[in-house]
Amino acid sequence: MTASKRKLKICDRGHKFYKSSDCPTCPVCERERKPKQGFLSSLSAPARRALENIGITTVNELSNYTEKEILNLHGMGPSSIPKLKNVMEQNGLSFKNSAGDAK
Repeated sequence: MTASKRKLKICDRGHKFYKSSDCPTCPVCERERKPKQGFLSSLSAPARRALENIGITTVNELSNYTEKEILNLHGMGPSSIPKLKNVMEQNGLSFKNSAGDAK
């Protein structure tokens, strides 16, 4: 996309950035708030926000959802699922199965 189609935006904290979409997310603020450790630190910003928006901040909370429920979240892509499965496996957890029981 050409630079001419991008609009200058300014976030509430005064950061200036260009976006071609209506997305209000400031890339500077997103970089600053990205966790330095933990399972959320390995995810893309949209995937991380998708989990945070429904209150998932720990691996234990994540294990209360099915893989399908997580994939249906806006911002969550299929490349995030292997990362999530890996961290849950390391903690002795897994996604719920579709019947609602633990795998």
